[in-house]
Amino acid sequence: MVKYKYRIIIEQDEDGVYIASCPALKGCYSQGDTIEEAIENIKDAIKLHIEARKIVGEPIPIEVLKLFHHPDGRWTNAIIYL
Repeated sequence: MVKYKYRIIIEQDEDGVYIASCPALKGCYSQGDTIEEAIENIKDAIKLHIEARKIVGEPIPIEVLKLFHHPDGRWTNAIIYL
C-alpha cells in the first residue's frame, strides 16, 4: 500500500471550531471541536479524497517539501507538486 504525506493547516474560527485543510488536495477540509479531533477528521477526509480520485482515475497529488537557505541564514520551505 502506498503511503502519502501531506501538510495540513489548522485554524480556529470565530466560534472556536478548528478547521483543518490539506492544500495539496483541493477541497479537502474537515473540522473538530479540538485540535486532536480536527486532525483525526482531516486524516479521514484525506483518505476518502484519495480513494475517490483513484475510483475516477484522477492522479494523486504528491507533495514534496524543499528547504531553502537564505543568504541571511534563515531557512524557509516551499511545497513542490510533482
